[in-house]
Amino acid sequence: MAHDAFITSLGKFLPGEPISNDEMEDYLGRVRGSPSRARSRVLSQNGITHRHYAIDREQKTLFRNWDLAVHAIHDALSRSPITLNEMDLLVTGSTQGDLVLPGFASQVHRALGGPACEIASLHGICSSGMQALRMASLQVAAGVSKRAVVCASELVSRLIKASHYEEVAGDGPVPFDAEFLRWMLSDGAGAAVVQDRPHPTRLSLKVEWMDIRSHANRHELGMYVGANRAPDGGFGPSWLDAPDVTQAAAQGFFNIKQDIRRLESLVALGVDGFFALMDQGRIKPEELDWFCIHYSSHYFKQPIVKLLEKGGVRIPEERWFTNLSTRGNTGCASIFLMLEELVNEGKARPGQRIFCMVPESGGFIACYAMLTVVGPERAAPEVGLPAALPEPGPLPLTPKVDGDPLREKLVRELTHVWVDFESSLNQVPLLSKLNRGVFTVEDYQSLLINLRQQVVEGSRWIARAASSITADHLALRSSFIHHARDEHRDYEMLERHYVSVGGFKEAITRAPKNIGSEALSAWMFQRASQENPFDLLGAMFIIEGLGNRVARRWGSAIKDQLGLTDDQVRFFLYHGDNDATHLDRLDGALASGILTPELAERIVKTAKVTARLYRLQLEELGNV
Repeated sequence: MAHDAFITSLGKFLPGEPISNDEMEDYLGRVRGSPSRARSRVLSQNGITHRHYAIDREQKTLFRNWDLAVHAIHDALSRSPITLNEMDLLVTGSTQGDLVLPGFASQVHRALGGPACEIASLHGICSSGMQALRMASLQVAAGVSKRAVVCASELVSRLIKASHYEEVAGDGPVPFDAEFLRWMLSDGAGAAVVQDRPHPTRLSLKVEWMDIRSHANRHELGMYVGANRAPDGGFGPSWLDAPDVTQAAAQGFFNIKQDIRRLESLVALGVDGFFALMDQGRIKPEELDWFCIHYSSHYFKQPIVKLLEKGGVRIPEERWFTNLSTRGNTGCASIFLMLEELVNEGKARPGQRIFCMVPESGGFIACYAMLTVVGPERAAPEVGLPAALPEPGPLPLTPKVDGDPLREKLVRELTHVWVDFESSLNQVPLLSKLNRGVFTVEDYQSLLINLRQQVVEGSRWIARAASSITADHLALRSSFIHHARDEHRDYEMLERHYVSVGGFKEAITRAPKNIGSEALSAWMFQRASQENPFDLLGAMFIIEGLGNRVARRWGSAIKDQLGLTDDQVRFFLYHGDNDATHLDRLDGALASGILTPELAERIVKTAKVTARLYRLQLEELGNV
């Protein structure tokens, strides 16, 4: 493969508060009003004490399955070096989506948003999450994708609520193979970001290898929905063969069932695969720091341990890890929730080896993965704190008590515009990465390319505005010209920075404007072409305010996160030190006698429009 693949962040979503064993029937309901006779027996064996449901006590659905997936993905992205808009592959695993068609990945993508990208839906039961992770890892390792998002999500509670069992014809008890899973399964989602490089400031998991084998060729399917067993042990007609949906429900086709007699065979099959991997030299048990097995019940742990020991494998108890008791059996999401807790709650350490095993009774599939915990590429911020940026400079303008109520009111209104603008910048994906300490060289190159588009145009629209000022305002015309002269060579600094971090000069000089820069430039030139376009003082307030208040912060953060020199971020440091002088000119213009209530209103409007368009050009990096 061309690249390594790393899980650079993990996230989870568990709907609602934890639900205890005593509360389960309050949420799932009592079939025909009677308490379950199998519940206590099943719970005594599976060892689950708490779980989560996406339904309430009236059995109403509070979240869709795609909602669980989206929440988990956003949780993973909150710790990730990438933003949603950088995702180039979305792979999902689930037992069942919210719709029969289309695929679950399409359903999640619609709810999630983000860019157009490749998607894949892996449909199965417990193994589908590992299948999704394997596909994403192979795509990244092959160089086909660089920023993949994987999600495994299960919403089974609505399938096991009492009303579905009451649809089945007859008044007898619910068959054990159908009721068994009511006390085994729960809801939840886990997500991961997979990339070709480790996280810059957090732990990552390197995907060493994954191995997935189906044994359905030799075993009957063990968990199923959509049909009933025939007398010969196979399957009878499916729900699609029934005359109508009502009759399919009456025959119990829609009840999820587990053939529990086949579960012991699954234990042996999973351990046999482990031994085979040992024989191939892919596993050395003494090198395993964490042994993560997805089993549906603690009942199966001891049979696994005994079989391993018979084969000479003894895993110390402290190396086993599961959160089945507190998370419940969330099917394909379970392994993600285990890894999420190991990494995000500080249990994993750099250099440790994590072995994962997920056997699935539905299709008799055995999944294995070997992961290595990898330290960050550079020092992380202090634990518990976000990557800190230097303190901002002063507000672009400070209201002055100078006896001019109109000017003071204008400055207050501009300050409101600025505060809204600055807070909105934190939502821009690129700047969010800078705030979180995960900025990359590629991000910096993209920023430089797109800033150059605006900077080149800056002195031109200021000069255009100066030429539109009439002779009775010569002092202001002179100030505009002086300002244009100060700005007209700034773009050369951006070009030098770009080349210094590995870019080619032709790439930055020939790059077209992105759609946000096109809109900003057109707006500026449109306003600059009006007679006496003094409302552009509002635009200057925004742009010069950026230099005065945040440019040095950005430059210092970029320098620290990428290990650069002052000369490689000089543009930002220069404007941080010099744009206060430019704001003094703005202050002088406002005090020159041109201000009227109408102009003040127009200045505020121009500031608002400029702020929105400036943010747009940062949101549309690379979108030409």
